[in-house]
Amino acid sequence: MRFSRMINVVGAHACGELNEVITGGVRDVPGKTMFEKMQYVEKHADYLRQFLLNEPRGKVNQCVNLVLPPTTPEADAGFVIIEADYYVPMSGTNTICTVTALLETGMIPMQEPVTKLTLEAPAGLVPVTAECRDGKCVSVTFDNVPGFVFVLDGQVDVPGLGSIKVDVAYGGMIYCLVDAESLGFKLNNSEVAKLVEVGERIKRAAAVQIPCVHPENPDIHTINQTLFAGPLHTTPDGKRSRNTVIVSPGRHDRSPCGTGTSARMAVAARARPARRGRDLRPRESDRHRVHRSHPGNHDGWGQARGSPHHHGQGLDHRLPSICARPDRPIPPRFPRWRHMAGFGLRGRAWRR
Repeated sequence: MRFSRMINVVGAHACGELNEVITGGVRDVPGKTMFEKMQYVEKHADYLRQFLLNEPRGKVNQCVNLVLPPTTPEADAGFVIIEADYYVPMSGTNTICTVTALLETGMIPMQEPVTKLTLEAPAGLVPVTAECRDGKCVSVTFDNVPGFVFVLDGQVDVPGLGSIKVDVAYGGMIYCLVDAESLGFKLNNSEVAKLVEVGERIKRAAAVQIPCVHPENPDIHTINQTLFAGPLHTTPDGKRSRNTVIVSPGRHDRSPCGTGTSARMAVAARARPARRGRDLRPRESDRHRVHRSHPGNHDGWGQARGSPHHHGQGLDHRLPSICARPDRPIPPRFPRWRHMAGFGLRGRAWRR
């Protein structure tokens, strides 16, 4: 059988969040930096997103990572993160799944018990430490790109909600952070559909009313995620708090990513009186170390801790070759459910 296109992917997930990794079928793309490569893919090779993330091959609760040669000698590999509706500079679960795929397929040599490497994300360099055993990547820990705060205690007028208080911070993506209790949410499964609907409404309003531009890369701009933060609780391991991230076009992140947790930690650090006067620019000291938990121990809601250490693992679950035949072209957007409204335990889905 003759194919017009064949792309090899490793299907992986981190706590149930689907993050496939392209390991073959796509050559390098132009760009002096990984961010420029991301922009090139978005403008000139968006067929990859259409091909892999639209039904029948993909779905809205899925991401794809394109592995590319790095543009800097400090990095072992680069990758471009492709989400259902847009391209993002950095993602925690996508980083974990990409590292797992690179090591378990042998694209980067695995060293047991610990493999250290550096990935080049569009947002910058990401140092990684992977615990490896018996040829498997058991866990992944990475230092996220520097995070910082745009706005503390800002006010946003949201249709149907009135004026609400928000924080806005960057942790690899730009987040609008909202106190869940102030809107009557307890962050449990019965609220998922409502959280998605309200979160999308808040994001749209905040993106207009609080313009945000990264101070070092003006092409990173505009709020594109809403994070609902639960109250802090003191435990024997320190302070913990539940949170969830709402991802466009309308879903609850099964594994709230390290970028959201980093944004929340940046807000927590910035809110301390001694640091209120600090310049709003990313610094190396603002890196947050992220380590995700095993999928079997994760309930679909993030656990932000007082320290920047979080528990995790990415798991390979399939290795398909995605093929297209020249006599059966795929339309730009294959018919699908309008949006997934969110996800709860064991992948249960709500649709609006």
